Amino acid sequence: TASISPDVNDPGFRGVTFDQLTETYSEATRALIEGGADAILIETIFDTLNAKAAIYAVRSTLDAASLDLPVIISGTITDASGRTLSGQTVEAFWASVKHARPVTISLNCALGVKQLRPYVEELARLADTNVGVYPNAGLPNAFGEYDEAPEDTAKVLGELAHNGCINLVGGCCGTTPQHIKAIADRMRCEPVRKPKEHSARLGLSGLEAFNLTDEIRFVNVGERTNVTGSAKFRKLIEANDYSAALTIARQQVQDGAQIIDINMDEGMLDSEAAMTRFLNLIASEPDIARVPIMVDSSKWSVITAGLKCIQGKGIVNSISLKEGEAEFLERAREVMNYGAAVVVMAFDESGQADTVKRKVEICERSYKLLVGKLDFPPEDIIFDPNIFAVATGIEEHNNYGLDFIEATREIRKRCPHSHISGGVSNVSFSFRGNEPVRQAMHSVFLYHAIQAGMDFGIVNAGQLSIYEEIPKDLRERVEDVILNRRLDASERLLEIATSYKDGGLRERKEDLAWRALPVKERISHALVSGNDTFIVEDTDEARRLADHPLHVIEGPLMDGMNIVGDLFGSGKMFLPQVVKSARVMKKAVAHLIPFIEALANGVQKTNGTVVLATVKGDVHDIGKNIVGVVLQCNNFTIVDLGVMVSCDKILDAAEKLGADMVGLSGLITPSLEEMSHVASEMQRRGFTVPLLIGGATTSPSH
Repeated sequence: TASISPDVNDPGFRGVTFDQLTETYSEATRALIEGGADAILIETIFDTLNAKAAIYAVRSTLDAASLDLPVIISGTITDASGRTLSGQTVEAFWASVKHARPVTISLNCALGVKQLRPYVEELARLADTNVGVYPNAGLPNAFGEYDEAPEDTAKVLGELAHNGCINLVGGCCGTTPQHIKAIADRMRCEPVRKPKEHSARLGLSGLEAFNLTDEIRFVNVGERTNVTGSAKFRKLIEANDYSAALTIARQQVQDGAQIIDINMDEGMLDSEAAMTRFLNLIASEPDIARVPIMVDSSKWSVITAGLKCIQGKGIVNSISLKEGEAEFLERAREVMNYGAAVVVMAFDESGQADTVKRKVEICERSYKLLVGKLDFPPEDIIFDPNIFAVATGIEEHNNYGLDFIEATREIRKRCPHSHISGGVSNVSFSFRGNEPVRQAMHSVFLYHAIQAGMDFGIVNAGQLSIYEEIPKDLRERVEDVILNRRLDASERLLEIATSYKDGGLRERKEDLAWRALPVKERISHALVSGNDTFIVEDTDEARRLADHPLHVIEGPLMDGMNIVGDLFGSGKMFLPQVVKSARVMKKAVAHLIPFIEALANGVQKTNGTVVLATVKGDVHDIGKNIVGVVLQCNNFTIVDLGVMVSCDKILDAAEKLGADMVGLSGLITPSLEEMSHVASEMQRRGFTVPLLIGGATTSPSH
């Protein structure tokens, strides 16, 4: 496979390359065309990178022959994990191959239709094209034979068709002519599925899918895996210490980066080889590989080398009109063929755009070329209108921050469904060496740029200051610089900058004056700042003052998290800080649980058993955990299945335990669809117990 090393001692090694696969698939495609094939089927896909090589070969061969044959793509879910052999979920797989614009997306082999059912249903909810399935005749017995009767296979396929899930059916291993006849007979009276409408929403993938929903105001692209921007990372790569370099990538993801930017542009490096090796190593690290990759280079050969290593749908950073329209369109066409989104720089034949007018003109021109001439999906276009350093002492630079913000607002209006990104650390380059001031500048800049429509940014996910926590004098002077509100803005920021150097801001943030506040305010401060140093001590003090330990959760802890929610919603906090707040909350709740359980020990009779889970595709569980504690305090037996839990696992557990209620949690919009799916499955399986749903996006109308 292209994504997995055959040598356990060398995870970066590959037994076959993308180019070798492409050559082989091209030969096969030419033979199929010569043989009179009416369609091309790429099937039994266990490694999506292999499939992307096949798609690249098929599309290139068809284009060369001026043919437009329909393409069918069929993946293989290998076991109960619901993933391909190379580790992708169904949604991530679809995001990775949809650029092929297949006439049908399908699943086949490895499992019987009963086991495949939830994944076919998921695919039907996702795909804006036809959906197919051709399962095995059940699972093989001890002798490798298949025992599932034709009528049993046909029955489940008929139910899928009746529920509007499939357009194309068939059989794989173990199926016989009798199976096919039974399936065909069952299908005669079933409705044809209507594909869902295309959604102009950016979808990316690593091992898991990442969808840019309305709830995600800003996407953190981790910047530290860049040899140009991080001296530490560069030294590790130069020293061939890829193991330590991987820890930097892992830390970025742990700190809240939803995408990681990889750049190997260093004069003394073989950039193509370094990019290939690092991406191959990432593929063997699921905790890193779960997020999408941004392949970043000024050399096109390095970008293509990177694209040939990632099985998910990543982002190319970047292309521009610098060398003219012909090369721009050719590279954009390649990006499409590799199945990636693209960053488009505000750069044309005359140079970089440095005014609002030029930024908007170049981005609008690029947009019209991409969408009009290539039918490039507009949701896959991410503009970078150039973030330049401010407070440089050069008057012409004073408006650079405001120019970016105003250009962002106008580009979003003129280029529907596109996105805006930028290298945020550029804005503070004048204060290199003064990290506290730089962090403040980044947070202030992002606060205003996000309001204008910036929804991506290359940042150090672990080092963003909370807007409200920046000392007022520093915040005001930084704001004057970013928005160019005063002629002397740069001088005024310089006046106080030295007092924050060498950790000055950090020292102020660690000022223990807040420890004199009432306990409720101390808890709120700890949650907002993500500081867990005193949270157990303060939580215990609040417990001793409360009538019941549960009241600490319902009172000061929830009040503090509400403040976090308000700050996040208004763009004054970013995802990495919310992650820190969540960790503080978990630590506080964990301290209270033994006291809550001790009070409940005397009660013999339970009010019922409740199965709780965060639905598949969602990892957010703070609300679920709190609901569990509250119900436990009210004498319910709680069975918490955790996060990313499949529908079948939830309902199987509820059935086995005789649950009196099922509770589903989720934060992101797609979780609503998954909750609806669980509800329909409960109905199909004859459940009569109540279903409780919760999460930021749920509502009574839903």
